[in-house]
Amino acid sequence: MATLKLNKHMSIKNSHISVDCVIFGFDFENLKVLFIEQKIDDTLERELRLALPGDLVNLDENLDSAAYRVLTELTSIDKIYLKQFRAFGNPNRLKNEKDQFWIKKVRANPDARVITIGYFTLVKMDDVAPKASSFAGNTHWVNIDEIPELAFDHNQIVDQAMETLREDLEYKQIGYDLLPKKFTLSQLQRLYEVVLGAKLDKRNFRKKMKKTEFVVPLNEKQQGVLHKPAQLFKFNKS
Repeated sequence: MATLKLNKHMSIKNSHISVDCVIFGFDFENLKVLFIEQKIDDTLERELRLALPGDLVNLDENLDSAAYRVLTELTSIDKIYLKQFRAFGNPNRLKNEKDQFWIKKVRANPDARVITIGYFTLVKMDDVAPKASSFAGNTHWVNIDEIPELAFDHNQIVDQAMETLREDLEYKQIGYDLLPKKFTLSQLQRLYEVVLGAKLDKRNFRKKMKKTEFVVPLNEKQQGVLHKPAQLFKFNKS
């Protein structure tokens, strides 16, 4: 969410509007969120908290373009789908003492009120290789239930992104973004459990999924597993 004042090649920023990106990843066991470490020049400010990948919007770009640019600049992740889900405009969202220390170091107008637009996406963790750049000192995948106190109001932004993710999982069946093309019902159930934050009855879940039109059974089973191979399924995206 910051802009280094000393970078002469940066575009002119709108000091009142930013974008923040919540990147969800699934490793077939846990749901994770991608964070960056904040850096000032070549120094990591380790007393500062982790933050979502975010930055101010350039004066000459629209919001969607800004979100894709920021994500690529800070994490080297590109060519993924981003969904805008909410704006955050509490007047005190940047007033924490630690946040003020960071902002005064990196922003030309540290006292400006900033409204941020939240974006989120879901990725298969094997498909992306986050690499920190710009003012991101490092990147970290953190389990959704182990997220510490974050910079700014980013805990609230993650919480709201999770609410949107739960709604989309139930009504838009977006789980195929986090699973392989061929998956087991156990993997699908685990995804539902970590997103919904609840343990599901195995028998009822399987019965429900087999009745839906978006899960298609295959005449294939797992290979190379030590346990009894399970039947594979795929999503019917149509």
